[in-house]
Amino acid sequence: MGPDRESTTRDSLFNGRLTLCQPRDGYRFSIDAVLLAGLTSIQPHEHVVELGTGCGVVLLVVAVQGKGRTWEGVEVQPELAELARANAELNGLSGRVVIHTMDVRKVPDRLPEGTADVVLSNPPYRRAHSGRINPNRQKAVARHELMGSLDDFFRGAFHLLREGGRFALIYPAARLDDLMVAAVGQGFRPKRLTLIHSRPGESARLVYMECRKGSGPEVLVTAPFHIYEAAGGYTEQMARLYQWPADGASNSNSKDNKECIYGFGT
Repeated sequence: MGPDRESTTRDSLFNGRLTLCQPRDGYRFSIDAVLLAGLTSIQPHEHVVELGTGCGVVLLVVAVQGKGRTWEGVEVQPELAELARANAELNGLSGRVVIHTMDVRKVPDRLPEGTADVVLSNPPYRRAHSGRINPNRQKAVARHELMGSLDDFFRGAFHLLREGGRFALIYPAARLDDLMVAAVGQGFRPKRLTLIHSRPGESARLVYMECRKGSGPEVLVTAPFHIYEAAGGYTEQMARLYQWPADGASNSNSKDNKECIYGFGT
């Protein structure tokens, strides 16, 4: 039985090559998911795990594009975990993409150690007791650290990764200090940092950071990444993230994409 059509919508990416059901009124993925999937380099032989997979969008984007060989997701909210499984089946990946309904804080106790090459995450952006908590439970858990702190996500990633494995995240630029402290405190060294701006001339809203387990110092700070041109529309950088690897055809300005990407840095 597929997802309930009254409580979910069916959206697509890459001109229909990837179809995703997501909650109509609950937590819906945003452009942050496309950034994380697109900015992370993954080799075809690698084992990929996502912490906080939601409806599975990031994991399924990398899977359908052939980034990695095996894929696992961890999601604490049962209804979203079930939706991620349904989305895997919808895209012909049932049995190849494995979704665990699990609190990220339980990862070190329940999943094998040192088996992942890459861990991905868009962890909750806001501290547990900061700002207004959304009355919608799905949105609240996704946005605030109610079911796991930033340290918990780094701790889970450290357990999962082999020596030399990478942990890639998208996070608010305003909390870059917390991100660095958590990374080093949990045994990682930041290796690659990209500041993400909505438009040229504006302050960075997000950061992409890739950390490595068991690595030495030195961070590569790349050129800034801009989402939109000053006059509107996606930049060439952003458009490239929508290119399908098989044919390189960009659909960055398609109606299809504009309908299914919700917000920036939300």
